Amino acid sequence: MSYAAATALVAPSPTSLLSFNCAAPLELEHGFKPNQDSYKWRLVLSYDGTQYAGWQYQLSPPTVQCTVEKALIQATKLERKDLHFVGSSRTDAGVHAWGQVAHFVTPFNYDNLDHIHAALNGLLPSDIRVREINPASAEFHARFSAKSKIYHYKIYNDAIMDPFQRRFAYHSVYKLNSAVMSEAAKYFVGKHDFSAFANASHNDGVPDPVKHVFRFDVKEMGPLLQLEVEGSGFLYRQVRNMVALLIQIGKEGIPPDIVPHILASRDRKELAKYSLAAPPHGLCLVSIDYNESHLLPPPGCPANSFGRHHSIRKCKIPFY
Repeated sequence: MSYAAATALVAPSPTSLLSFNCAAPLELEHGFKPNQDSYKWRLVLSYDGTQYAGWQYQLSPPTVQCTVEKALIQATKLERKDLHFVGSSRTDAGVHAWGQVAHFVTPFNYDNLDHIHAALNGLLPSDIRVREINPASAEFHARFSAKSKIYHYKIYNDAIMDPFQRRFAYHSVYKLNSAVMSEAAKYFVGKHDFSAFANASHNDGVPDPVKHVFRFDVKEMGPLLQLEVEGSGFLYRQVRNMVALLIQIGKEGIPPDIVPHILASRDRKELAKYSLAAPPHGLCLVSIDYNESHLLPPPGCPANSFGRHHSIRKCKIPFY
């Protein structure tokens, strides 16, 4: 089936993309729950964030949310205000994702999610992919149902950068001591006030600075260092700020026990004495964990879609 045919199957009426306004926020984003005639759908998305000004909608330059919403509008033939499209994490400009989660609603049910899955990936640019589409319960919320999030930050630690890693790993020509970085990372684990590691953000008003970091591991894989952090949530640029300090510690210019000192200060200016935020292209949102009860599929829903393989059933020319 062609992508044009797939889009024709998923919704009854046309909507012009010319009327789409990705700059206007959705006022009902936080409190909306579908009524009995609405259906909620969960997306798992991957994207290369290099060409995007982050996840969250804005007029220009393009963002991941705006790009996905345009595809949803074309595939579902619904207006943006009816989709109530919400993402779990507002990744920053240049940050990548393997397991971003979002949800949207429709006034109609689907018999088969493979069709809209194929349609969306046919409409999206090649640097954004929908990996999964699942039916979701009314209680599920991509952002507020999340229990934890995992981010990876990659550092290519060699004199010469691997050109195949350049878009997804920060290049450090300084030889980093991964052992002292790992020692310092342990100070972040636990429940702390991370005010000193957060940049000011206008998106969330005054967020709670107390976050719980469950683990922070430094893994050495040849010249590649992978910093893996899992937490209940993160403040604006918190992960990149923590990584930047670990890089300075890895250069052995400052000791690992500088971390509790900066945490106790609760002052972003104290961190600025030692490091600035690490570049965004090394960071990737890997996965999001949810309350199991919110992941239960509602009754009468179609099966999950993980994409489908195409096959050639008849072939007169043999392959060698």
